Amino acid sequence: MKKFIGTTALYILLILLMLELAVRAFHLYTVDPPRFIDDHGVEKRVPHHNGYAVTGNRKQNFSEFNINKSGFNSHREFNPSATKYEIAIVGDSYIEGFHQDFQNSIGKKIEEKIAGIEVYQYGYAGYDFANQMHLVYAYQDTFNLIDEIILYLNYENDLERDSYTPNTERIQMLSSTIFKIRDQIKLLSYGSKIGVLEPFKKLATGKNPFKTDITAYQSNEIQEETEAEKLERDKRYIANFQNLIKLYGFDKSKTTLLLDARKTSNIFLEFCDQNQIKYIDFSESFKKSKKPTNLIYDMHWNDHGRELIAEIIANYIRQKKPH
Repeated sequence: MKKFIGTTALYILLILLMLELAVRAFHLYTVDPPRFIDDHGVEKRVPHHNGYAVTGNRKQNFSEFNINKSGFNSHREFNPSATKYEIAIVGDSYIEGFHQDFQNSIGKKIEEKIAGIEVYQYGYAGYDFANQMHLVYAYQDTFNLIDEIILYLNYENDLERDSYTPNTERIQMLSSTIFKIRDQIKLLSYGSKIGVLEPFKKLATGKNPFKTDITAYQSNEIQEETEAEKLERDKRYIANFQNLIKLYGFDKSKTTLLLDARKTSNIFLEFCDQNQIKYIDFSESFKKSKKPTNLIYDMHWNDHGRELIAEIIANYIRQKKPH
């Protein structure tokens, strides 16, 4: 019996070792560069990390990232000055751009369309509008030198709070020993990404590992918001927006929102119009596109979608940039 148990354990160990080597050899695992909160209370990536971000269990998306000294994924360093023309694009994972090689980012595409400019992408997965406003305020000496600031606003979930508080709990969790072990053992990293380890996660948090969470499959059964509920949400979002502007400032002369009007309340758009808050709406361009604009296995923009975003921003900048 002892021999059987020992032999079985040995075979399991060898199988796991082979799987680990296979995951490494085919680079099926994704790399999530470490995060931290700097002295200004800004959450971002630890500088000077590079690697490859992988989406899907068969490398449906495989792209290289490069974290610059400012802590953001970019093809360049951020060195604004009064003598150059610079654009800052601030936002969440859509702007961070881990779904595309950093040398083919939105910022790089814009630079190729307009000569003599530099585009700085302050993108970070998880940023909401409070994060963005705090970032611009925290680095105001830098942003004062930048000529145009574009803030990506996903209206559906970016205005849930009216002030910024650093997410120290998430940083501590991602820096914990268990997450460090997961990142070192690529099989664990890969298994976690594709959901194989979900039962173990539930067990670790005291949940039933054999019970399937059917919430995600019940979206069609959830009642849509009533008009009264939508109105209350819009009032709350606008109030949060106003409070963030009051707290951190908002230079209307050079700050513009980037948004999709299809997913943005008309009440909010009317509020922007009434208060001279400029916005770039990319909805029409996406609707007219004969090609898909999003990844088929992920809602992030694909290369064509990013090309459209770059063209829309470039057209906007051409109208504002001094010749």
